[in-house]
Amino acid sequence: MEPGHLEALPRLRGVSADDLPRIPLAEYLAVGGRALTRLGAPEAVARTQVAWLTEGDLRGHPSHGLRRLEVLVGRVRSGLIVPDAPPELVRSAAAVLRVDGHDGFGPPTAVRALEDLVTIARENGVAVAAIRRAGHLGMLAPYVERLAGEGLVGLATTTSEALVHPWGAAPAMLGTNPLAVAVPTATDPVVLDMATGQISRGKVLDHAARGEPLPEGSVVDADGRATTDPQAALDGAISPFGGPKGYALALVLEVLVATLTGTALGTDVRGTLDTTDPVTKGDLLLAMDPAAFGGGTPQALTAFLDILRGLEPAPGSPGVTVPGDRARAHRARHADAGVPVHPDTWSAAVALSGG
Repeated sequence: MEPGHLEALPRLRGVSADDLPRIPLAEYLAVGGRALTRLGAPEAVARTQVAWLTEGDLRGHPSHGLRRLEVLVGRVRSGLIVPDAPPELVRSAAAVLRVDGHDGFGPPTAVRALEDLVTIARENGVAVAAIRRAGHLGMLAPYVERLAGEGLVGLATTTSEALVHPWGAAPAMLGTNPLAVAVPTATDPVVLDMATGQISRGKVLDHAARGEPLPEGSVVDADGRATTDPQAALDGAISPFGGPKGYALALVLEVLVATLTGTALGTDVRGTLDTTDPVTKGDLLLAMDPAAFGGGTPQALTAFLDILRGLEPAPGSPGVTVPGDRARAHRARHADAGVPVHPDTWSAAVALSGG
C-alpha cells in the first residue's frame, strides 16, 4: 500500500475522536484560505478548495478534510498545482464537456464544470463532464448534491492511487474509486457517497498511530493474508468492500473513468497523496434531467422514503435510514458545535497560514 511514490497523508498522534478540538467554521475557512492565497490562489479559488476540505471534516471523513492541506501546499510549492490555473472547458459533443484543469485545484475545476453541466442537461436531458489534470476532488457528495438542488440526478466518480488489491491477489492495483449519486426528492435528496475500498488509507494511518486493530476483513498484509494489524496493512493493501462484487465495481469505475477521460490506470494513477508526481487520475460528473425522461415525481419518491424510514426496526437495530440521512445529521451537528480537527492538523494549518 505504500509504494515509493506515495508520500501519503500526514501521520497524526493517536487522539480519541471525543477529544478533538472544535474549530469555529469561520476560523477554519479563514485559516485554510490564508494558507492558499499566500501561495497565489485567488480568493474565490481558495474559498472553494477549503470549503471542500471542510465538508470532509464536517461529514466525519477527516482523510478528505484539513489533513490534506499540507499535501496541497506541498504540491503548490513543488509546481504540481498551479493555484491560479483557469480550467479549459470544451463542449466536444451536444452532451459532452471535456475539462482540462491545467493542474489547478480539483474542487474549483469541478464546480466550474457543474455550471455548464446544469445548462447542458436542461438542453439535452443528460450531460457528462470528463475531467483531467485537476487536483483531488475531495468529498464527492457535495457535487451531486448541487445537481440535485437543481432538480437533476447527479453522479460522480474518480480514480485514485492504487491502494486496493484485486480479489484473488495481494498487490495494490486499484484505487479506492468512490462513487456518488444524488436523486432529488420533495425534501432532502437521496445521496450515496461511498468508496469501493473497505476503509480509507487515512483510517489505516489513524489506527496505526493509536495502536488499534483494524476491522476484520478490511486489509491484507504484503503476502495477501487478511490482517487486523495496521502496520502490516501499510505494507499490504486495502480490501475491496463486498469481496468480488466490490472488486468488480472498483475495476469497472477505474476503466470507465480512464476510458472517457484518457487518464491513467492502476499503479500509474498518481498525484493526490504526494508532492512529487503530476496528477494522472481522472474524474467524471454526470447530470440527468428527470423531466426529459418523463420520470416519476419527487413527491412519490419522498412518500416511499418516508415509508422506509417509518418501518419498525428489526431487533437490535436503530431503524432504517436513507443514504444521506446520517451525513446530513453529522454535518449539521458539527457545523453548530464547531468542526472537529486533530490538534496536529490544526497546528500545521495555522503555521501554513502564516499565523
